[in-house]
Amino acid sequence: MSYVKSNLVPGETIIYETRLHWVVMLGHLAFGCLLLLLPAGLLFFDARNQPAMNPGNLHAMEAGAALLLLAGMIVILVGAVRRNATEMAVTNRRVVIKTGLARRKTIEMLLNKVESIEVSETTVGRMLGYGTIAVIGTGGTLEPFHNVAHPLQFRSQVQQQIEKLR
Repeated sequence: MSYVKSNLVPGETIIYETRLHWVVMLGHLAFGCLLLLLPAGLLFFDARNQPAMNPGNLHAMEAGAALLLLAGMIVILVGAVRRNATEMAVTNRRVVIKTGLARRKTIEMLLNKVESIEVSETTVGRMLGYGTIAVIGTGGTLEPFHNVAHPLQFRSQVQQQIEKLR
C-alpha cells in the first residue's frame, strides 16, 4: 500500500496523485543499456566466434558477459525504484509528498497553509510533461521537487481544493 493511502485521516480522500516523470530514468536506462548491449554483446559474440578458444577462457568470457548483463539490469531496476519511491498527492485536506525508500522525507502541508505552488518548466519539460514544483507554505517555507510529472495539473488540483475549503 502506498504511503499516502496508508496515512489518510478519517474523512480524507485522495483527489489527485502523481509521481516523478519517466525522464528521471534516462541516465539509468542509458547506462543500463550500455552495460546490456555493448560489453555483453561483444563478449558473447567474441566467445562464439573464436573456434580455437580454450574452454576455460570461453567460460570466463561468458561469466563476464553474464555479470555485465546482471549489472545492466540492476542499474535499470535502481532507476525504476528511484522513480517509484516518490509519491505526490493532493487530498481534500492537504498536500502530501513523500520521497525516498529506505531513507524517507515527507512533506505534509494542510491546504489552508499553502500560500502558493510555483511551477517551473523548461522547453523540453513542457513538451514532455514534467517540471519543478515548489510548494510555498505560510511563513515562506519553500519545498522544491524536480522532474514531477504533470506539474500544472498538480497545481490546478491544489488550487481547486483550496477554493473548496473557502
